[in-house]
Amino acid sequence: MGDPIISMFLQRKEINERPNLQEINRDISAKIYWSYWDALILKDGVLYKKWESPNLKSEIFQIIVPKDFISQVMEEAHDSASGGHFGVNKTLEKIRKRFYWATCKNDVEDWCRSCKVCVARRGPSGKGKSPLQVFDAVFPFERVQMDILGPLPTTTTGNRYLLVIIDCFTKWVEAFPLKNFKARTVADIFVKQFVSRHGVPLEVHTDQGKCFESKIFQEMTRLLGIKKTRTTALHPQSDGQVERHHQTILNYLTKFVSDDQKDWDDWISMYLLAYRSSKHEVTGASPAELYFARDLKLLLDLLRGSPPIDREDSFSEEYMQKLREKLDIIHKSARRRMNLQSLRSKIRYDRRVRKINFNVNQEVWLYNPRRVWGKSPKLQSN
Repeated sequence: MGDPIISMFLQRKEINERPNLQEINRDISAKIYWSYWDALILKDGVLYKKWESPNLKSEIFQIIVPKDFISQVMEEAHDSASGGHFGVNKTLEKIRKRFYWATCKNDVEDWCRSCKVCVARRGPSGKGKSPLQVFDAVFPFERVQMDILGPLPTTTTGNRYLLVIIDCFTKWVEAFPLKNFKARTVADIFVKQFVSRHGVPLEVHTDQGKCFESKIFQEMTRLLGIKKTRTTALHPQSDGQVERHHQTILNYLTKFVSDDQKDWDDWISMYLLAYRSSKHEVTGASPAELYFARDLKLLLDLLRGSPPIDREDSFSEEYMQKLREKLDIIHKSARRRMNLQSLRSKIRYDRRVRKINFNVNQEVWLYNPRRVWGKSPKLQSN
């Protein structure tokens, strides 16, 4: 037998003489076996430990396992098909009904925690979480976010997708129904529909979709002098404004589309009118007020008739000065509210921060949930 501790206790059981504590030499395993001396039983040259199962309410004779055979027991209890790669409690229960060794519980915990098959399936424990990075725009169309919503039901005009663009400062939204989201289609809509109306933004932030990472889109942003940024892989929160806006659009459409859902693109223009004229919780003003320093006229205004008209010459220098001052006041208020909201969000988010520092040449896990053609993602380890 290759385990001197178990060999010693086996020999002492044969002569029924309990070892002295001085003979143990501060060995933890030996001290544990020494404390269970009365429960150790020698039968047919095999050392057992008598243990009462709490569930079965019966005595079980556990075989004392030498160190050389521990890994074999662990593999069969956890890694095999009958083991099932279950957690610590289930694996430990299976072992305790059959075997025992001094450091059984700690060894099972370490084995399950370091099992590569289990970690590849559920991900490593103790994932890090970095502090929240805040990016607040300070003037209109300094930074816009873009994303594709869909696929949606194919409409009568053949549209299946929606290109959504939102200005991070004014919260002004543009949405364009698309038949496809090829790179050429997206770039063409962006230039002819968005840039032609609002000018060239300083920065465009997108996810890592193929249409946004294509050579066509990259070349378009280069020619226009736009700084192109993208979200971190598998972290759509950094594109949060436009991602959250998808839910707002869908909530609106579900209340107005027909039963066959093939007319959703007919409601996009009215949705834009409704959203642009509504107060935003963060800025405290509607997107139209932040953009034009005035609100949009709605059908609701028909109920109050024609209000008194200001006879001031709208093209006078005085009017332009007042408009600039009004925009400046509105923008300052919006910046103040946005900064305050960002600070609150950061404080709340950073409470759960857990920094992890990696050392040079340290082995790490890479989360890579790639879809494999012909394989179900539900049965795939990432």
